[in-house]
Amino acid sequence: MENLLISRRKLLEMSGLGVGSLVFAYLLHAEDKPKLGSDLGSKPGHFPAKAHSVIQLVQNGGPSQMDLFDRKPELEKRNGQRYEQKVEMFQPGSEANQLMTTPFEFKRHGQCGMELSEVLTHTSTIADDICLIRSMVSEHNNHLEALVMLQTGKIFPGRPTLGAWVSYGLGTENRSLPAYVVLRDPEGYNTSGTLLWENGWLPALYRGTEFNSQGTPVLNLHPSVPLPKGVERDNLAFLDRLNERHRSKYPYDSDLEARIRNYELAARMQLSADGVLDVSKETEATRKLYGLDSPTTAGYGTRCLMARRLVESGVRFVQVFPPIKPSVQPWDSHNNIYKELREICAKTELPVAGLIRDLKSRGLLDTTIVMWAGEFGRLPVSQNSSGRDHNRNAFSLWMAGGGFKPGYIYGATDDFGYRAVENRVSVPDLHATILQQLGIDHRKLAYQHNGREETLTDFPATGAKVVNDILASTVTT
Repeated sequence: MENLLISRRKLLEMSGLGVGSLVFAYLLHAEDKPKLGSDLGSKPGHFPAKAHSVIQLVQNGGPSQMDLFDRKPELEKRNGQRYEQKVEMFQPGSEANQLMTTPFEFKRHGQCGMELSEVLTHTSTIADDICLIRSMVSEHNNHLEALVMLQTGKIFPGRPTLGAWVSYGLGTENRSLPAYVVLRDPEGYNTSGTLLWENGWLPALYRGTEFNSQGTPVLNLHPSVPLPKGVERDNLAFLDRLNERHRSKYPYDSDLEARIRNYELAARMQLSADGVLDVSKETEATRKLYGLDSPTTAGYGTRCLMARRLVESGVRFVQVFPPIKPSVQPWDSHNNIYKELREICAKTELPVAGLIRDLKSRGLLDTTIVMWAGEFGRLPVSQNSSGRDHNRNAFSLWMAGGGFKPGYIYGATDDFGYRAVENRVSVPDLHATILQQLGIDHRKLAYQHNGREETLTDFPATGAKVVNDILASTVTT
């Protein structure tokens, strides 16, 4: 009789059950049993945390530091002259090695006097809330490798992402929602796609869960043609018995465990997810704050607003991706810095500033880390006469909330913005610092893989360290 058993996958194909109907499975098994280290219940950190959640605003393409955050007077003085230092070129078009000044004016903003580009129209209004790091460095000049490094700490795919590690270490504060949610442009994927929210060799449960920011937020949450209650219960009870049989035969199959738990999570989401994700319930003033009243900003603004609603509801890590038009890597300004930066800033600037203001007004910014970052920076020399090529040796990003120093500038690049020369910060350093704010010691959050205790920062191999100088001293538990 054993050979007559059908696989769980085949049963799902044949049954026509919608994921949403598994609410009955949840009612049958309300008490989840943690197995394989794949429990998403809330867990304590290694010490009191200053932050409880993270919103990562991924800026695919490599935002230009000298055109946005890091004014270089020497570039202005020597515009058009040949740069004596040989730069690392990734694509053709920069062979002349000709210095190019920024087309934008810079002004000081806020009580902190942070100097920012005119194109950062709305970021300039929250200067006193952000911690600007001007001395970031990466290890690769190609988008895929650098983006993977931004997420995992290494340039090669296959390792768990930051969000997966945070989910593994802390779990979720709301068992009716995933610990790690991904919000991308509903029209498609940015550079590197799903590689940027993979679980790697951590249990599959810790992979990012995609939610839609247009239409139905969670696909297949409700069955299109529900079966009679008795039939659903019988089918799901049978499915549960098959799952348990398979799990007993393959106790270390984390993919199966993750599927089972995801179905149970789907059942719980059926009871609460729609309400959490319904931005139409927000006031007109809040919707306007995020730019939902304008077609230019509405798409990205909706994702930013959903991110706030998710962390407000206990989601641990939310990843927000930029628009995919005019490019899947919209900060990749190879041809025309003036035009390309204005286009992407017009779509994202207002919603980002709105997110910070909204979090602050609700008392959420103190316990939410907001990270605005691309994968690398740009060169000080021109490419194709008015663009810039990739630069792994220096880039700028900013952090807000979660115990990071507000209105603070850290690190510096050389006179031309080519290399970080003062208080250099590596990606593993940044990861170690984020974990620190979440109450996690980056050296102790580990997972056994291939006979080795793996960590996010791969310490001590990377020499990663917490950048204490960018952290405020106040502790929020």
